Amino acid sequence: MNTNDQYKAFNLCTDMLAAAGVVRGFDPSVAEPIADAVKQAGKLLLTGEGSSRLFPAKHAIKLARQRGYGPQLHTEAGCQSQGYDLIDWAVLAASNSGRTAEVVQLFKQLEAAGHDKRFSVAAFADSVLQQSANHGIVLGCGEEGAVAATKSVIEQALVVQSVIESAVDDKRLAGELAGLADAMHAAMTAEVPTEITRLLADSHVIYWAGPNDGVAEELTLKTNEITRKPSDFLEGTYAAHGIEEVMDGGEVILWIDPIEDQEAKFEEVLAKGVGMHIIAISSRDTRFPTIKVPDAGDYAGYVHMAAGWNLLVETGIVLGVDLDKPVRARKVGNAFTG
Repeated sequence: MNTNDQYKAFNLCTDMLAAAGVVRGFDPSVAEPIADAVKQAGKLLLTGEGSSRLFPAKHAIKLARQRGYGPQLHTEAGCQSQGYDLIDWAVLAASNSGRTAEVVQLFKQLEAAGHDKRFSVAAFADSVLQQSANHGIVLGCGEEGAVAATKSVIEQALVVQSVIESAVDDKRLAGELAGLADAMHAAMTAEVPTEITRLLADSHVIYWAGPNDGVAEELTLKTNEITRKPSDFLEGTYAAHGIEEVMDGGEVILWIDPIEDQEAKFEEVLAKGVGMHIIAISSRDTRFPTIKVPDAGDYAGYVHMAAGWNLLVETGIVLGVDLDKPVRARKVGNAFTG
């Protein structure tokens, strides 16, 4: 993401670049009041809609499973969660605005049922969601200047990660924040080769592939919001399991953290079989054109996200898109009006 005046004119770029500072200044201790309840319950549902759930919840769940953490973790959107028996679960709802209808309605339902482990994360104090929670955390990142949420997504993810780490007394995040902030800034400000930007701008559909940790899925949404192009998330190796039937030559698939022993299959099925362009985002070299990023270990997802933002902003600029003003998308997708 270039930092010249052309880019600084966009609130979206300002918020993206601010995300590294959000990471650097984050205080994991804000999670401790929630962590105690999670530890006691032994079960935590992470809910929200869109960007407030995809990366914050799924990345934390992935790390918890890798590390063998004890609490039972699950994520589900607000409406479906309303059909679950959650009386014994701690529930953590994230909403940038604090007015997202689906999670507000869930909390009101739980409150009426006598549920007493409802926790919220929002960017505004005393939101309607916080008013329905037993305890609420207010983000320090401030309001997003554009419709596409970026810095708030990162801080929400830090909060969720801190809650889970604190609940199992394995507080690793604090010692990683400075290095992670540097790595994210490097990924966001790295020069993107013009030929890659052109491929993305010319592709009718931009596909994202990668693990089910919320990164590629969130970048799929950001592709719609920033470039205004159709996009699809292809989890794991799904891209080689039938969807190639409807892919076209010249389209692009961005592969986050490629599985090394599957690269040959992607090349055979997608590059040679379909004529697609495969571009990797990774800390290592791959057999494809690769956007190299610093290795951030367990927290690499944050850096992959930053690199994806960089690609999308550069593509949006090439396409002449007003990054701050989508035609139909709204800051609050479905606001509570009760």
